[in-house]
Amino acid sequence: MTAEWILVAICCIALGIGTLWFVFGVRLDASDAVPHRSKLDQLLERRDTIYENLRDLRFEHRAGKFSEEDYDEMKRALEIEAAKVIGEMDELTGGAPTPAIRQAMAERPRR
Repeated sequence: MTAEWILVAICCIALGIGTLWFVFGVRLDASDAVPHRSKLDQLLERRDTIYENLRDLRFEHRAGKFSEEDYDEMKRALEIEAAKVIGEMDELTGGAPTPAIRQAMAERPRR
């Protein structure tokens, strides 16, 4: 019986050492130290993307890639989306939306 108890003690010690190594041996990944993006950061990035898309659309229209009707339709859709994002930013920051933004948000198609 003594040999069994020694074997059990050795297993317990090995399990304890393995547990401590696992808990304290974990290294943080670089992404763990990066602060998470806030809702406002996400909205700002989305707004910038929409503005960039509007610039690209204008350039491609001038290059003759879109008809006037298609250009107007896509431009209007992007402007409505931009107004929605800016409205969300205003709600988040406590700013009041301008009359133009309120009108664009009211006119946007419901999903």
